[in-house]
Amino acid sequence: MSAVAVLRLPLSVDLSGFVALLRRMQVPHRVSEEAGEQVLWAPENIADDVRSLYQRFPVGDPEHELPIVERPAAMPRPGFAQQLRASPATGIILLLCVIVAAVTQLGDNLSALSGLTFLDFSIRGQYIQFVPLSDSLASGQWWRLFTPMLIHFGFLHIAMNGMWFWELGRRIEVRQGSINLIGLSLLFSLVSNFAQYLFGGPSLFGGLSGVLYGLLGHIWIYQMMAPNPLYHLPRGVLVMMLVWLALCMSGLVSMIGFGQIANAAHVGGLVIGCLTGLLGGLWARRKQMA
Repeated sequence: MSAVAVLRLPLSVDLSGFVALLRRMQVPHRVSEEAGEQVLWAPENIADDVRSLYQRFPVGDPEHELPIVERPAAMPRPGFAQQLRASPATGIILLLCVIVAAVTQLGDNLSALSGLTFLDFSIRGQYIQFVPLSDSLASGQWWRLFTPMLIHFGFLHIAMNGMWFWELGRRIEVRQGSINLIGLSLLFSLVSNFAQYLFGGPSLFGGLSGVLYGLLGHIWIYQMMAPNPLYHLPRGVLVMMLVWLALCMSGLVSMIGFGQIANAAHVGGLVIGCLTGLLGGLWARRKQMA
């Protein structure tokens, strides 16, 4: 596959952070100096992906005058602030989860929790009385279809979900944009919440897990249809998450003390994520071939 010039930039533009990102992602590339410019070269089949990645990557210090070819081979890794600027929607969703966790005291504050659950409820002695979903929707409480993804029960729950959402969400946001990440997250939340409600009945459930399996399925199938460096996941990640799903469905995870697992939400998220990945990947491949 022949290399093409993806970017032509003045020597004053600092490309060190972006080149470091490409190296970490193992994206084939090289940088040359031609006619007073620095030129970034990459294989033709991923040129659009690299260009899109650069458009969302924060530009370095414009006062730095050294061309990239004169910098040392060891490039600094972009800091958290840079990563956050490149993926604001991912950060906002995680911030909302943290705020909800604080307000609901990680699920212990039932009065605060009731405003965000899929089904509204009230406490009657030792029992929880759920309000039918149709009644809540009729009164305009449509946000309940989505907000369970912000609810978490315990520190480990939000820590694990937050870590994986940061990893998977940023990939989609950089590759497909902030609006697409928000739209996909809401869609995955909607489908996974309905799946859990239909198969599990009225109950208290929440968390980003259903959305995470949607993101995983989306990236997995999208990468099969239209390979790009951002969606290249180590095989171990996919295997681990699918094995974890199987263990949860077997009941073993609940037996060893992890509580009730929303298996239907996980499966529902994975299925809809694979579908969006298929559609998005086919569309991206069609654009590449046009």
